[in-house]
Amino acid sequence: MAHSVALIHTIAAALGLALALGFFATWLRLPALVGYLLAGVVLGPFTPGFVADAGLASQLAEIGVMLLMFGVGLHFSLGDLLAVRKIAVPGAVVQMMVATALGMSLAIWWGWGLGGALVFGLALSVASTVVLLRALETLGILDTHTGRIAVGWLVVEDLAMVLVLVLLPPLAGWLGGTTQDVDGANLWKTLGWTLLQVGGFVALMLLVGRRLFPWVLWQVARTGSRELFTLCVVAAAVGIAFGSAALFGVSFALGAFFAGMVMRESEFSHRAAHESLPLRDAFAVLFFVSVGMLFNPAVLWDRPLQVLAVVGIIMVGKTLAAAGLVLAFRYPLNTALTVSASLAQIGEFSFILVALGASLGLLPPEAASLVLAGALISMALNPLLFHTIAPLQAWLLARSALARRLEQRDDPLAELPMSTDSRYLARQVVLVGYGRIGRRVASALIASDIPFVVAEQNRELVEALRADGVAAVFGDATDPAVLIQAHIARAAMVVIATPGTLDVRQIIDTAKTLNPAIETVVRSHSDEDARRLRQEWGSTVFVANDALAVAISQHVLERTQSRRSRPTAPAPLHERG
Repeated sequence: MAHSVALIHTIAAALGLALALGFFATWLRLPALVGYLLAGVVLGPFTPGFVADAGLASQLAEIGVMLLMFGVGLHFSLGDLLAVRKIAVPGAVVQMMVATALGMSLAIWWGWGLGGALVFGLALSVASTVVLLRALETLGILDTHTGRIAVGWLVVEDLAMVLVLVLLPPLAGWLGGTTQDVDGANLWKTLGWTLLQVGGFVALMLLVGRRLFPWVLWQVARTGSRELFTLCVVAAAVGIAFGSAALFGVSFALGAFFAGMVMRESEFSHRAAHESLPLRDAFAVLFFVSVGMLFNPAVLWDRPLQVLAVVGIIMVGKTLAAAGLVLAFRYPLNTALTVSASLAQIGEFSFILVALGASLGLLPPEAASLVLAGALISMALNPLLFHTIAPLQAWLLARSALARRLEQRDDPLAELPMSTDSRYLARQVVLVGYGRIGRRVASALIASDIPFVVAEQNRELVEALRADGVAAVFGDATDPAVLIQAHIARAAMVVIATPGTLDVRQIIDTAKTLNPAIETVVRSHSDEDARRLRQEWGSTVFVANDALAVAISQHVLERTQSRRSRPTAPAPLHERG
């Protein structure tokens, strides 16, 4: 009974205090994650007052890790990653190498061992997916190309960290941990066996799991029971994670990640994500609280310079490395600033890695507190960093010739090829954005043999379009130079298929300035925005919900009228009056 009471005390105190401090953090316009970590600090052994049971908290945290990684796998889209692979993959790998090298150099200078320095550097190199997604949603740029680059970058980091979590335990002895030391031959044997187990698990999940578990989910969904459906999703996440650890020696994190991946194959994946979200969020809170319990606030006054150095690597070193890499791939300055700001924090994978490194005897006691201090400070300052992007960009463009050259540099994809058919240069349609809506518009234009030019921020898409013989220019359509290259001055119409309202106004303003007679067609998600666009610019605006309602209504009316026009069979004799 005492054990049960301790469990209840731990859960009640953790959730209650996390709610209060999370609410206070959001009131200060900080991520709620900061409040959850502070709740753990208050409940931890390094602060006076009630101390939660650390053992129970760590077990609850393991469930939180499983559900967090299950959510990452459930939202992992290989297609989205492939769309930005040319920048996300090399960018994330190089940025992680730079941040890891900076962290290792700092730790070795402090006198730490090689293994501890490596784990410490890796912990500083990976950003929080949770913080990033919430920041991009708040700014309304999650569905933009810049947002997709940032998310793809984080997905690559997450995958790299999953690999690190798999390889670290067998390497711990060689790196100086407390596990049994191994010689070179045994080390390769251990690594080979570990990779073989992981490979067997991955093969089983991809070959069997991706067919079996969606089928199971379908059978449960057919019962119509919401409770059974939610139970099936959670049982799959926890069961696969536990089974992978018991049978294949794979970490809970990797097992849960692949559980989410195979569940994504089901047509009920969105419902699975929605149904499991409350439970996943609750246990994720317990995970962050348990991490906060490891933090010793004394590190802030005992090691202030070390804390400052850690924050510097996270918010300056990573930011500059990411910005330089994005600019090296010839993306606009705004994209570089947004992506670099997205990475200027650390989060859940850092905590998982630090906890694993401490359990393997690789990290000194102060390492967890230094990483947590860096996480708390970087998460608190990250929203402010996002708000400085626009004024910083304006300041740089006004005062720096280099910034202006970066914004307007020569790029072969930023102008139409000389071989472009002249029919595209007169009375054509300029199509801004080649996402889901833009593709359908382009297909309709091709079917009707109407010439058009695409303006798109995704370099890979522009390259693919040109390879298919479609006229396309790379760049942000809010930049007048991009619309000029799309020959907006001689176009009959501009179709803006991008979701951003502020960008839409800038694009229309530029288009009308260069071609006052041009017709503007815009998509919108809000009736209010649609009304303003019609009043201010005379645009033709399609609102998502309205267009859907019109399509459904038209289908219903057509079907109803067709049935009314059919001759009605006479009623059977026994039904006649």
